[in-house]
Amino acid sequence: MIINTIEWKNNKIRLIDQTKLPLKLEYLEIDKLEDLWEAIKLLKVRGAPALGAAAALGIYLGVKDANPEEFFSRLDKTAEYLASSRPTARNLFWGIEKMRSAALNNKDKSLAMLKKLLLAEANKIIKGDKESCRALGSFGSSLIEDGDTILTVCNAGILATIDYGTALGVIYRAQEEGKKVRVFSCETRPLLQGSRLTAWELDKKGVDVTVICDNTPASLMQQGRISKVIAGADRIAANGDSANKIGTHTLAVLSKYHNIPFYIAAPVSTFDLKTKTGKDIPIEERSRLEVTRILFNKQVAPSGVKVFNPAFDVTPHNLISAIITDKGVIREPYIRNIRRLIVNDKTQNDK
Repeated sequence: MIINTIEWKNNKIRLIDQTKLPLKLEYLEIDKLEDLWEAIKLLKVRGAPALGAAAALGIYLGVKDANPEEFFSRLDKTAEYLASSRPTARNLFWGIEKMRSAALNNKDKSLAMLKKLLLAEANKIIKGDKESCRALGSFGSSLIEDGDTILTVCNAGILATIDYGTALGVIYRAQEEGKKVRVFSCETRPLLQGSRLTAWELDKKGVDVTVICDNTPASLMQQGRISKVIAGADRIAANGDSANKIGTHTLAVLSKYHNIPFYIAAPVSTFDLKTKTGKDIPIEERSRLEVTRILFNKQVAPSGVKVFNPAFDVTPHNLISAIITDKGVIREPYIRNIRRLIVNDKTQNDK
């Protein structure tokens, strides 16, 4: 089954509404910036690389009807508006920056040419994500052995990217190489991206997947049933500290205790070299209703109870066995090796 998470089609942004999965595969066609902002905020589109593509297409959507006098003011307003949707995922801001740079570097072009260049840049970002995820998958597959059982959390697959995935891309590539792997997918409270999204796409791709409750991994590790843990990332600091879905840090601590390799998988566009450590990564806090109700439906907590609902936590670099990127596998010492591998990469030019 071919799954395309997001694309520009018929002069609109076409994306999978991930809140409808796994019961229904439904696409949204967005031609209003406000609708895109809402789709990002409500997690209809989510995952760091997919948000980079959404931001890029959103910039084009925001300026495609602008006249010459208002073009650059519209560009700035659109960028600021999209940036206000979610604070943690580095790729969202990376996509905005890439588009702004493309416009500012071509200020001397005609308005029609500027708009054409911006659409081309957005499509270049989409194409680039496809290529980077496949490269990442190939590098990561070298760490996977035939017969491995892999634990993952949230969704870092096709639905978090364009059509392949980061953490799950490693699994897809291993499968393509003939390696037999099994996957345990944490359900990932409170919005169940592991059971709703990861299990759905792995099943569609013919991968042996088992959904588990978020408090099950320690027991599986104790029984020796987990070979490796692979998670995605929404932002990686210069020292290797990695922000990902809340609960990822817990898995890293458990992996360290049980002597299980713990890997982060993310493209170089997810690295934020201006952020020195994980303490400086902004962590999004979301609606209390995500916790007090199951998928906003059945109430499971007392009315009015206090709720703390951070969307992400930060895994310290010393708990990470390696970071799998589209440029290679990075190991300790992270500060030196991250800079050596990616500081001169073209995707970092806007940082």
